[in-house]
Amino acid sequence: MQININLFTVNKRFPLTISRGTTAQTTNVWVRISHDDIEGWGEASPFGVGNHRQSTDTIKDALEQVVPLLQVFSPLQRQEIEQVLTQNQVPSAARAALDIAMYDWLGKRVGLPLWQIWGLDRNQIVPTSVTIGINSPEGAKARARDWLQFTDVRLFKVKLGSPDGIDADKKMLLAVREEAPKPELFVDANGGWSLEDAIAMCNWLANLGIKYVEQPLPRGQEKSLVKLKEHSPLPIFVDESCFTSSDIPHLANYVDGINIKLMKSGGLTEAMRMVHTARAYRLQVMFGCYSDSSLANTAALQLAPLADYLDLDSHLNLIDDPFTGALLIKEGRVLPNHLPGLGVQQSASIT
Repeated sequence: MQININLFTVNKRFPLTISRGTTAQTTNVWVRISHDDIEGWGEASPFGVGNHRQSTDTIKDALEQVVPLLQVFSPLQRQEIEQVLTQNQVPSAARAALDIAMYDWLGKRVGLPLWQIWGLDRNQIVPTSVTIGINSPEGAKARARDWLQFTDVRLFKVKLGSPDGIDADKKMLLAVREEAPKPELFVDANGGWSLEDAIAMCNWLANLGIKYVEQPLPRGQEKSLVKLKEHSPLPIFVDESCFTSSDIPHLANYVDGINIKLMKSGGLTEAMRMVHTARAYRLQVMFGCYSDSSLANTAALQLAPLADYLDLDSHLNLIDDPFTGALLIKEGRVLPNHLPGLGVQQSASIT
């Protein structure tokens, strides 16, 4: 098979601020795999969690180094390809792009969308949350209004963990609730709280009817989840603390759910393993995203019928998404289409 690598830059309509910083623009990697006159597409987007960072250059360099080793295979040899990627310590976002592209190729080869190949039911897909980043109370209100005007919002994910402390978090959340009283609210601290603040916030948030709290403590402080679990009336989800299925057994007794992201997991193959592992431990499952375009988010949506929660909104906040794929419909739901493979098409040129 032939593998081509291109970079493309996407810009957010509204910059997103979380506890670790602000993102307005990212340069992502587009991978195309060609075999038997069929082309499969995948995407990698950069991300960072603490000292673990996968930059665009890191991803691109890793792909360029491993491509010569993969050209002897066909996209049907995923098990052998996975062994090569593991042996060469290819970073997860680069693996994700290759894995997504191979599945897209497979779907196009057999003429079916991936969700249908896996026997999944699109009607089981729940509404996606849309994200409000850390902001002033008035800024958070404005962002909520923007989302409400843009789409039929049913769920807001509100980013907390402000560097100004939990009092600032409280004021911002109350402002969102005032501006948008109908949508349900989830909270994601992105590891921005101490254990003491997390306990206080979980109890305060429970009185406001918040559904769950995501990643209240920083990655590396997983042992403190034991005490937080004892004192929190709210379900606890982890994101930055859980990359792959091997992380789940160590977390299962202290959390209620996991956030699966294709860039962390290394693609759809490992994401499916994570779903089954989480279910074996009776955990709930969410699918999330980084600064992904419609390409990666449509890939994640192929597995969306298996999720309890979805946070696949990054492509909805782009002004220059070069792809189209997922269908935005009423009631806050985003669905994969009926086209073969991922069902993604190019909407703008990538140089």
